[in-house]
Amino acid sequence: MRYVHQLRIGPIGFRVGSDWQLPITALHDLYRDYPAPDNGIADFTVRLFAARPWRRFVRPSVMIGGDYVLPEAAPLPLAHGLLAAEMAMNLQMALGQRRYLLLHASVVEKGGRALLMTGESGAGKSTLAALLMARGWRLMGDEFALIDPATGLVHAFPRLVSLKNAAIPVIEQAVVAARFGPLLAATPKGDIRHLVPDAQAIAAMDTPARPSLLLFPRFGFEAATRPVPPSEVFVRLTQASTNYVAMGERGFDALTALVGGIPARAIDYPDTTAAIALVDQLWAAL
Repeated sequence: MRYVHQLRIGPIGFRVGSDWQLPITALHDLYRDYPAPDNGIADFTVRLFAARPWRRFVRPSVMIGGDYVLPEAAPLPLAHGLLAAEMAMNLQMALGQRRYLLLHASVVEKGGRALLMTGESGAGKSTLAALLMARGWRLMGDEFALIDPATGLVHAFPRLVSLKNAAIPVIEQAVVAARFGPLLAATPKGDIRHLVPDAQAIAAMDTPARPSLLLFPRFGFEAATRPVPPSEVFVRLTQASTNYVAMGERGFDALTALVGGIPARAIDYPDTTAAIALVDQLWAAL
């Protein structure tokens, strides 16, 4: 690869190579406060490349590759190169991570205890995580929760927070001093803008936390909460995990310990003000 950037996010190191400078420049800017991989050795390699040599120059399109690939993945335009890099890092984790049980979830921490939020796309996990970060919580992750099977602790993976569509102006107004990436318009997921985690999240990303509450948020309904029984939690989390099956018995043990160890609640909310109030109420009741 002609252009390369290396970084470590929590316990995971990445080496990102690209045929173009634009995505690497964006990564270097937004991840400039992140360290390099330990001893210079990355856990995963990401490649952003042109499928044909002329595609580097004529209507340049970015293919996603690396240690793990999805052959059917469609290329993205070079203007969305940052998104391609983020998606490629997600892909390496989803297909190759075996040390930690992965849950597709946002995670924030306060007082050594972690709040996990998972649910369908559009539930508002990223928006709520960003708003809680603005209120003093430590952001531990927006994309994945990393559960250590040996200890049950959740390890931080504070990637850029991926804000989509209507969530973008909400967070732009709420997190005034934050650092934002460029607006990526009309991507396959709509408009996207990335938010850099704050200094607290980056400085403490080597500090794990004890899972203490699991929320299943749902946006667009009247404010309400309900307990979620362990059987339902287990099924939902197996669906939210990208490597549960691949980890075998270790994954099963880690997941059952999590399900049996913390309370789980489903919350409905009509707006972010109501959501934050519900989170505060449930957290205070622990």
